[in-house]
Amino acid sequence: MEATTAAQTTLTKKEQPRDKRRVLRFMWKYKALYLLSLPGILYFLIFKYIPLMGSVIAFQNYNLFAGFSGSPWVGLEHFTRMFSHYDFLNILKNTLLLGIYDITFAFTAPIILALLLNEVRMVLYKKVVQTVIYAPHFLSWVIVSGIFIGVLSPSSGVANTMLGWFGLGPIYFLGEDSYIRSVLVGSGLWRDVGWGTIIYLAALASINPDLYEAAEMDGAGRWRQMLSITLPALLPVITILFLLKMGDFLDYGFERVFVFQNPLNIRNSEILDTYIYKAGLTQMQYSYATAIGLFKSVVGLFLLAIANTLSKKATGESLY
Repeated sequence: MEATTAAQTTLTKKEQPRDKRRVLRFMWKYKALYLLSLPGILYFLIFKYIPLMGSVIAFQNYNLFAGFSGSPWVGLEHFTRMFSHYDFLNILKNTLLLGIYDITFAFTAPIILALLLNEVRMVLYKKVVQTVIYAPHFLSWVIVSGIFIGVLSPSSGVANTMLGWFGLGPIYFLGEDSYIRSVLVGSGLWRDVGWGTIIYLAALASINPDLYEAAEMDGAGRWRQMLSITLPALLPVITILFLLKMGDFLDYGFERVFVFQNPLNIRNSEILDTYIYKAGLTQMQYSYATAIGLFKSVVGLFLLAIANTLSKKATGESLY
């Protein structure tokens, strides 16, 4: 028995250099692809992974002049302070609500729009529509906010002008807490819905046309074809994008909220990202802001793990 185990160990050791050589030959064969991927790898390494080491300041009273090594350790003090903050629950509630609204509307709208565009048979009209709905994505949030502030203006905005046609008084959409979340979600939907259809349209283009022809011969209409062919073909893409979205659930975006904020709507528009900016940069509480950011990351990882597990069991699709 011992001789057999020793022989197996010897064979394993002999196979290891062979496996290494096989991997090196594979990498050399596809060296062009590895070189093309190198900038992306360096980007994530330099700007995503190396900065993770800075998360250590969440457990310190960080001092710019003392650095990581000279700053005193305080343990979970900043996390305790975060949870005991008088407005933290409201800020977290705003972030969660906007995240839920974003998944409910902003995530599903590109799917619906892609399905509608897929049914358009006039190629020229389809291309024009695609170009028009893609265009807002390339506008900065400062410009988008300027457009929406003008459209929603209580004195000269198009929205209030139309309300006046029905005998309704003007509404200050950006000056009332009850409307600000709708404005934030609506502006994001207008800006990014077209851009979100690109991946879905690419997936739709890869569906074999013979499937539609066979379904049509069997008497299936367009609605039945969409339910039986189009949606199942899109399901893997939808699942992967949904899982990625869950990882960023609390990352609603600083700039898209900050440009619409004012003292009148701050109660319902303050989210973790804007609070981190105010605490970390304007008040220079770097350790406290890092603790909040670390909390966001941990929650995102937790949600991603749960969603990935449920997806693997329900659909067989997962990130890992």
